[in-house]
Amino acid sequence: MRSDGRDNDEMRPVSVEYGVQMHAAGSVLIRFGNTHVLCAATVEGKVPPFLEDSGMGWITAEYRMLPASVGNRVRREADGRAREIQRLVGRSLRRMVDLAAIPGFTIRVDCDVINGDGGTRTAAITGGALAVARALESMAAAGDIAAMPEVTPVVAVSCGIVDDEPMLDLAYEEDSRAAVDANFVLAGDGAIIEVQATGEERGFSDSELAAMLALARSGTGEIFSRFWAGR
Repeated sequence: MRSDGRDNDEMRPVSVEYGVQMHAAGSVLIRFGNTHVLCAATVEGKVPPFLEDSGMGWITAEYRMLPASVGNRVRREADGRAREIQRLVGRSLRRMVDLAAIPGFTIRVDCDVINGDGGTRTAAITGGALAVARALESMAAAGDIAAMPEVTPVVAVSCGIVDDEPMLDLAYEEDSRAAVDANFVLAGDGAIIEVQATGEERGFSDSELAAMLALARSGTGEIFSRFWAGR
C-alpha cells in the first residue's frame, strides 16, 4: 500500500477546469493530486522565421514552476530543467495536429506550475493538449482556419520502480526515492510519442520497462476516456 492509500496501478485524483484565463484562446487548470498546473494557449498570427512562407503553423510551449510551488522558493528565470521540460511539452503537443491545418499561426502554450508534488511535466503535457484543442476550436469558430482540424489526443503520465514495485503516477515522496523514474507520452491512437526512463539508482530490465508501459497505458486510457471522449 502506498503512502496515500493508492494501489500501484491507481492514478491520483485527476480534475480539469476549463476557461480559467478569459483572454486565452484555450486555458485549463489541471490537477493530478496535489500537482496543479495552469495551461494557457495563446494564438499568434505569425510563425518562427524558419517556417515563413512554408504554409505551415507551429505549436510551442513554455514551462515554469511558480516561486512558491514547492517548499524552497523557485527562481522565475528558466533554468536547464525548465528548458528541457518545455521542449518535451512542445514536441508532444505538435503531435496533436497537422501543422498545415494552422498555416501562418503559432499556438503558444504557457504551463505554470502552481503546486508541485511530482509529475509536473506530465500534467503540463496533459493539460496543455486540452488547452490546444480548445484553442483550435476558437480558431475555427473565429474563421482563422477553414475548419476544425483532426486532432490526435495526447496524454502523459509518470511511472517508476519504487521499493522494487512498478508504480503509476508518482507523487513527489515516491519520485524522490524511486530506483527507476519514467515518463510516458502516449497518443489516443495508441502510438508512443516519447519515453523518458532513467535508472536513478540501478538499471532496469525489459520486463520492468514493459510493466511501466502497461501501467502508463492504463493511466492514460483513464484520462482519454474521461476528458477526450466525444471530442
